[in-house]
Parts: sequence; structure tokens; C-alpha cells
Amino acid sequence: MILKPVIVMSQTAQLVDTLKKLLRERKITYADVAAHLDLSEANVKRMFSKRHFTLSRLEEVCALANADLSYLMTRMHEGSMIIEELTLEAEKELVSNIKLLMMAQLLINRWEMDDIVNTYTFEEHEVTRLLAKLDRLGIIELLPGNRVRNLVSRDFKWIHNGPVYKFFEKHVATEFFNCKFNPKAGELLIFMAGHLTRQSNTHMQNSMRRLAREFDELCKEDGKLPLTETYGSGLVLAMRPWEMSVFAEHRREPNTKKF
Repeated sequence: MILKPVIVMSQTAQLVDTLKKLLRERKITYADVAAHLDLSEANVKRMFSKRHFTLSRLEEVCALANADLSYLMTRMHEGSMIIEELTLEAEKELVSNIKLLMMAQLLINRWEMDDIVNTYTFEEHEVTRLLAKLDRLGIIELLPGNRVRNLVSRDFKWIHNGPVYKFFEKHVATEFFNCKFNPKAGELLIFMAGHLTRQSNTHMQNSMRRLAREFDELCKEDGKLPLTETYGSGLVLAMRPWEMSVFAEHRREPNTKKF
């Protein structure tokens, strides 16, 4: 028997607001919802503005967004989290212990504890100790039976140029690009070079951020699937004013132009 989530009235407004955000992310309009529910667009707008939804209506709109109530409640819960960045001291502690960093990264990526211990060599006593540390650092809330409540928001990020950032940057430089980038193996490398104005540079940066958000959203959705159906994937997006040294050394005068 499949149990449906129980929704109390105090959660309805939060759920509807979360649903509105989900529809915006997936570019689903009120007109689309109206057609799906066989209602007028005015009625749909009224439902959202008054946050007046029956359970069956919520399920119908979730289905249109290719989601379910459990996912919607998870998104609502994540939206209430406030941890978006750790302290410098917390990041230093993470990089000082590779297993602690691994556990943090896996939990931030919404891995289940059973999948973590079945995939990696964490002993039972290690799991308890590491989870206690992550609880102290504010990344999770440790619950009875080594269950965890994730405390980081969907917008969580490591400190730019901080300890964890530099740790991953080092391994990206030495390992990630050591690859033939075969598209048939799920690999792709695109390199382009040219001249851009500051305005065009800003436009490209915004496009890169949108792509990164899309990658993150797909990771969240696919995180609901069994590990047998997903693949650990890395995405690197980078852009900078740059000239190859083999070109620069042939300049008549050093390039002193600053961005």
C-alpha cells in the first residue's frame, strides 16, 4: 500500500507558493494549468492568489509539472532552510578529513544513508562520528538511528576560493581534464575563443549561471531515482579574459589592458 503525504492546513500556503515556483521553473503558465484542469484562466489565478486548493487539485497540478506531492513537500521543506554557506572554520575542518568532506558532499547532494554506506567504505562507528561532526557544523540535524535532516538550502554554495573550493579546483585541474571527451560516453568538451565587450561578457556569465541552475535542478529531480539509474556527473563552466602564452609572447608590447 502506498501512503500519501498528510497535509495540514497551515502548510497549504507554503505548498502553493512552492508549487508556483516549480511551475515558473518549468515554464508552465496559468493558461497551461487552466487547460490541464479544464478551468478558466481566471479561476486558476484565483485559486493561486487565495491559495485555495484541494488535495486532488494539488495532485493534478503536480502531475502537469511532472512531480508528485512528496516531491512538492520536499521542495517546500528545502525552501525553509537557511544554511547557504558555511563558515571558513567549518570548511577548513571539512578539508582536513577526506571522509568528513565526502559525507558532507554526499548528503548535500541528497544521497540516502543506506546508499552511502553501501557504496563507500564507511564503518558503522565512523558514520556515527562523522554525522555528529556534520551536526555540529550545521550541515545536518542528526536524528535517532543515524537518520539525518538536511539543513542546507537549494542555493548552498562553498565559499568562493575557500578551502573546499580550492580542494575541488585542484582535483578538477589534475583529473577532470585528463579525458578524451567522447560524446558517446557522456563526455563533451567545447572550447571557443574570441573578443567580447564587457556587456557581452556579462550576458555570457548570466547564461552560464542559468545552465548551472538547470544542471542543479536535474540533479535534484534525478536524485529521486535509484543509484543504478544515475551516473556521477561533473560540469565545469569557465570564462575569463585570456590569451594563450604562446600567442602573448609574440606581442610587440605586453598586453596591459585590464578588464
